Amino acid sequence: MTTTTAKTGTTAPAPHGGGGAWALVRAELRRRASLKVSLAVVALFALMTVAAPLISALGGWGPEEFDKTAVDPYLGGLPIGPLGGVSADHWLGVEPVTGRDLFARVVHGAQVSLLIAFAATAIVVVAGTAAGVAAGYFGGRVDTVLSRLMDLTMSFPSLIFMIAMMSVARNVDRILLMTLVIGLFGWPGVARVVRGQTLSLKHREYVDAARVGGAGPWRILARDILPGVSGPVIAYTTLMVPGMIATEAALSYLGVGVRPPTPSWGQMIAESVAYYDTDPMYFLVPSLCLFLTVLAFTLLGDALRDVLDPRGSRT
Repeated sequence: MTTTTAKTGTTAPAPHGGGGAWALVRAELRRRASLKVSLAVVALFALMTVAAPLISALGGWGPEEFDKTAVDPYLGGLPIGPLGGVSADHWLGVEPVTGRDLFARVVHGAQVSLLIAFAATAIVVVAGTAAGVAAGYFGGRVDTVLSRLMDLTMSFPSLIFMIAMMSVARNVDRILLMTLVIGLFGWPGVARVVRGQTLSLKHREYVDAARVGGAGPWRILARDILPGVSGPVIAYTTLMVPGMIATEAALSYLGVGVRPPTPSWGQMIAESVAYYDTDPMYFLVPSLCLFLTVLAFTLLGDALRDVLDPRGSRT
């Protein structure tokens, strides 16, 4: 949002507060039906992340409980009944051989997959914003060191390095390790965006006025720079979440992520590949959850970027 100064007639950023931008977000939400659906899907899976034990308890089964009566031992352990064993007892069917409830597994898988994605995104945003603001505002050697560190981090073949680190790690918390490893390689992208925004903001009139008025650098960063970069950061944060979800799913699919019996969507998809022709529901349920989550966050992120960072949406 911009305002026109009384004396010069020039256009300047609106005062920090962001009320105008968030009013535009609400208007966009009312205008786009697809955005409402995306927000509902995001809220649903976020609720799964927070309340997975309570939600799975509604189905009456835990994620690691076996129900041998739901599978046929004479047919290689395939679920009994249509659609992979869908019934009043098992709302989404059961896993072949084990008979574990798919509803409980999917809900707890959402908790693991989204927890890793959200935590890794938080690390990326905090580290990237701090590095970008420091590089853009202070410049000089600080900018040089941080920019070279960004280049160095981005030059690594991240997926191969993640696989190598996850493969050699033993007797560690896999969820914590995956969060840190994924977050390690994501911050330079955010830092570059924030650095560019900071460079364009630090010579604005209201920043110069604060500097002339005796405000120190940390006060200027907190009151003038950070509110100015918050819009693009929020928009790109929403767009990063789908990539984080997909990365966790890929690592678990390759067998170097979360280990059984802890469920995750990528792990469930990997295990279901062997049954896609005999029990397609086992493959479709976690795949559809992953697809809907990534699509919802992508649509939501695109809408926020159009409103909060219109220049970025045109590039």
